[in-house]
Amino acid sequence: MQVLHSMSSGNSNPKGIDRDTVRRVWGFSKPYRPMVVGFVFLIVIGSIIAIIPTFAFRDIIDVAIVEGNKGRLNWLGLIVVLSALGAAAVSMIERWLSSRIGEGIIYDLRDRLFRHVQAMPLGFFTQTQTGALISRLNNDVIGAQRAFTTFLSTVIGNVINLGITLVAMFALEWRLTLLSLIILPFFLIPSRRVGAQMADITRESMQLNASMNTTMTERFNVSGAMLVKLFGRPKVEADDFSTRAARVRDIGIRSAMLARVFMTAMTLVGALGTAAIYWIGGRMAINGTISVGDLAALSLLVVRVYLPLTALSNARVDVTSALVSFERVFEIIDMENPIEDAPDATELSNVSGRIRFDGVTFTYPGADESTLASLEEGTGRTPKRGPGKHMSAGITPVTESAHQGPVEEREVLKGIDLDIEAGQLVAIVGPSGAGKSTLLNLVPRLYDVTGGTLEIDGHDVRSVTQQSLRQAIGVVNQDPHMFHDTVGANLRYANPDATEEQMIEAAKAARIFDVIDALPEGFDTVVGERGYRLSGGEKQRLAIARMLLKDPAIVILDEATSHLDTENEALIQQALESALDGRTSLVIAHRLSTITSADQIIVVDDGKVVERGTHDELRALGGLYDNLYENLVRTDVPAV
Repeated sequence: MQVLHSMSSGNSNPKGIDRDTVRRVWGFSKPYRPMVVGFVFLIVIGSIIAIIPTFAFRDIIDVAIVEGNKGRLNWLGLIVVLSALGAAAVSMIERWLSSRIGEGIIYDLRDRLFRHVQAMPLGFFTQTQTGALISRLNNDVIGAQRAFTTFLSTVIGNVINLGITLVAMFALEWRLTLLSLIILPFFLIPSRRVGAQMADITRESMQLNASMNTTMTERFNVSGAMLVKLFGRPKVEADDFSTRAARVRDIGIRSAMLARVFMTAMTLVGALGTAAIYWIGGRMAINGTISVGDLAALSLLVVRVYLPLTALSNARVDVTSALVSFERVFEIIDMENPIEDAPDATELSNVSGRIRFDGVTFTYPGADESTLASLEEGTGRTPKRGPGKHMSAGITPVTESAHQGPVEEREVLKGIDLDIEAGQLVAIVGPSGAGKSTLLNLVPRLYDVTGGTLEIDGHDVRSVTQQSLRQAIGVVNQDPHMFHDTVGANLRYANPDATEEQMIEAAKAARIFDVIDALPEGFDTVVGERGYRLSGGEKQRLAIARMLLKDPAIVILDEATSHLDTENEALIQQALESALDGRTSLVIAHRLSTITSADQIIVVDDGKVVERGTHDELRALGGLYDNLYENLVRTDVPAV
């Protein structure tokens, strides 16, 4: 598979530790630095305490036993016991600090990532694979936390242990201590190469896991599972998933064996060094150069030298691998959000609903501007160059037709000039791909205009906060999204403080209350993923009720009656006539017969306004609208 080849090829150029990433990690740890200082202090105390039994053991051999001093033997034994208790207490506090720092970093990273991603514009979500994004928020965040805690507990801890142990050894016998350090290069040199290889292996493994998450996210939801079954593709999907899972398995085996070989080699080097100390130290003891107690103490201490060296060599491998997670997390955090509140943005309040388009042009952003290649190529597919038709999260489609190709290369809207008075019902009509949905997407600022200005009540939408702008706008789409939650929870998403009476009133206005009341648990009935337990018409009416519960000044209806039969459509039209009274309403109609009473009908073709007026005026004009009306309405063919 292409993805496996491209990922494997990256192993030929190992990166090792990125110092810029290390500096950013240290900067990110700023809130926890007091705890880090305390943690390091405890490591120093613990290392000193751990040395005490070694010197006590030396005195037992050289003094207490030689002199037959039982009292001194008892005191030295008590010191060993107290040292063990002290080391245990320090270890417990160290562990608490380590976990507090690690879990705190997980929280901070997840919180920051989620907030950053949630604020990204719609174009980001149309390009990004959901499973790959979830992998960053879960697996990579945990990997980043592991990098930091491994650095604290293993690297810093062993460096301090090593330093204190060497000081103690020099105090006992400096010649043997220097001898023990001769093999130091044999620890350091291999760790660099192995660490770089492990980083590449980890990077590939994470990318493959992200691609599998994407597959599971897309295939395990109701729509994806149905599509796979209806097209008879379960075996193909399973084989493709199995191929990637097998690669992850092979990577895991390679990683485990590489780590084991490295660790075994380091242990062997340490054993040879220890044997040399025993042999040379033993000859020195025989010659009377050092005492037996000194040799015994050095024998214990040299183990405390080689074990930290082995751990540090292995830690470099672990940290290098884990830093890949930080790189992947920072990659998303560093993405600029092209749609942000201006520094001097004001609150949009007391909205009357007047909307003005002044020379508005729009071109969809390219893939490079919208997302990361690593988030789009998680399954090995070529990145899409245009947003494409996207219905995720119940948001209006970002393009008019999926077959248009790379839309960022052409201007979708061209010099739109519109004045919509407060309280007007305005219909947007035109052929498929004309730019109708794109036009409506600009009003709540799902995208920013490329040129010109869009104003609400005289305020450029870019000069007000997005929160206040969207609070004033209610949207009902052709395929509204429902969360896998209760009917009541989905309704209250528009107004968390809504009472049951308000929900009943909104449901009755949307002609959906009788359906809800007949459900097994009424408003407490779970609607299923994306509202799959509801019919298309029921889901749309529930979405209309949700919009009414929000009580916005501006209402956008994008094909909001497309799934309704004639009887239900008539009921909804009656409900909307009353509910939309006094609100500015922008409607893309599925059937032109439903918008004949609009105050203004805007006809869009090829991104331009070609006609405008009332139904009678446009019929008399004999242009595109009249042609649509004649050919589509009277033959009962939808006007898209």
